[in-house]
Amino acid sequence: MTNALRTAALLTLLALPGCMRASATIDGTPLGGSAAAPPTLLVFITVDQLRGDMLARYAPDMRGGYGRLMREGAWFVNAFQDHSITETAPGHASTMSGRFPRSTGIASNFAGVVDPKYRLLAAFPNEIGASPDRFQGTTLFDWLHARDGRTRALSVSAKDRGAILTIGKAKQQVYWYSNRGTFTTSTYYADAMPAWVHEFNARRIPYSFAGGAWRLSRDTGSYAMPDAVAHESRGQNFVFPHEFPADTIRAANMLRATPYMDSVTALLALEGVRQMGLGRGPHTDILAVSFSATDYVGHAFGPDSREAYENQLRLDETIGWFLDSLSAARGAGAMLVVLTADHGVQPIPELARERGEATASQGLRVSLRTVVSGVRGRLFAAGVDSGAFYYDGEHVAVDRAALGRARLDADSVLNDFAAQARAVPGIARVDRPRDLRRADFALDPIARRWAHQLPEDSPMDLVITLTRFSLWSSIPASHGSPYDQDAHVPVIFYGSSVQAGRYTRFARVVDIAPTLAAMLGVRPLERLDGVVLTQAIR
Repeated sequence: MTNALRTAALLTLLALPGCMRASATIDGTPLGGSAAAPPTLLVFITVDQLRGDMLARYAPDMRGGYGRLMREGAWFVNAFQDHSITETAPGHASTMSGRFPRSTGIASNFAGVVDPKYRLLAAFPNEIGASPDRFQGTTLFDWLHARDGRTRALSVSAKDRGAILTIGKAKQQVYWYSNRGTFTTSTYYADAMPAWVHEFNARRIPYSFAGGAWRLSRDTGSYAMPDAVAHESRGQNFVFPHEFPADTIRAANMLRATPYMDSVTALLALEGVRQMGLGRGPHTDILAVSFSATDYVGHAFGPDSREAYENQLRLDETIGWFLDSLSAARGAGAMLVVLTADHGVQPIPELARERGEATASQGLRVSLRTVVSGVRGRLFAAGVDSGAFYYDGEHVAVDRAALGRARLDADSVLNDFAAQARAVPGIARVDRPRDLRRADFALDPIARRWAHQLPEDSPMDLVITLTRFSLWSSIPASHGSPYDQDAHVPVIFYGSSVQAGRYTRFARVVDIAPTLAAMLGVRPLERLDGVVLTQAIR
């Protein structure tokens, strides 16, 4: 048996319902917990890139954690990340803050957590540090901690932004996966890695997959979607099985784009609960887990692929044994569980066109490089540094002072760029933020989501929206648009204080934090964008 198969066997063993209940404890704490008692452990699960319709689509095959939450939880099926740049960093920053990106200061992945001021621990020396310094305001953790200083949090993810932004600026135990194949943190949180994380890394679980493969868990005849789709994974390695390289570091990095990444993340989270004694009460602790494999798999193979479906089958099992293990340690009545996503995803544009989902103006690969180069060239010829025209794909800003010194009218430059950009296939609209804020949000959801994205004092002069199904990049599939396909996410509450049901009312991710605050009896420390989802509360 290879090391990878030994690891897979270990994870399979943990998935058995009776595995961790046999001893009745994982840290000497007896089973128990009253349904009437306030929860002592909030389990906040974020699945990176889980589009809102996927759970209903796969529901007949979801018999593990997903299935349990859908059947027994308060499931809001029309829930959204109601902002425009639907990326990982803005989405995670909204989950437990109850506020849109315009208020959290996290407007994009670029303006996320990368921070060279804080070096990483247990990682390669050349990996850039990270911190929540750009995050503004508070989160649910801060509200709980203000009530009871004993409240603690553990947040883990394969991604730095997935682990960091869920709990904001709190200096708690926060860990993410490094290119070295180890879990790391930065000196923002600690000067040295705790012994228990060192010991977990020393088990070298990611390295054990070297030379193994990601294989289907079922007979090939049980998969409705085709396997050999050349648009997936840029036409390379797009058919099962997906072989891991023999090199341990390369295998550990490939792990991210397989369901095994989520299993290893769950194992670290469980070890952290045991070592930190989270959820023993009487206060409420937070365990935040962001499962990232869905995003890596979705980008490479698209949301309609056999890989995406297989990944969700495996994650359903992982969430099942993860919740079973926590319940065995703390008692089901002591836990309150939330599941949501940081954003959705759109299909591979070429496939959307082939299937007739995209019109002639949609599903395009878009570039404004020629237009931007032309504007900057004209500015340079007029004696203006090209840096006076800022462009990052979605935003445009100009240095009005620099243009004024060259006797150029900034609005004329912006209007000229906007006219040229609108003529490029795949560009739906180019707007001034001030105009979007005056729009009728009920009739123009794209304007509403842009208004939720940017603060009123934003320096951005223009914002750009692509046509539906279109992408800026050459990545097979992606997200980041204000359309429902990228904004639609699940929101599910589960626990003894939850009124189970399938709710069709419009809900937003920013509604999660105020709803949890109401359930936990704490007061937010600032004004929120979200509201309480009263239907979820028993």
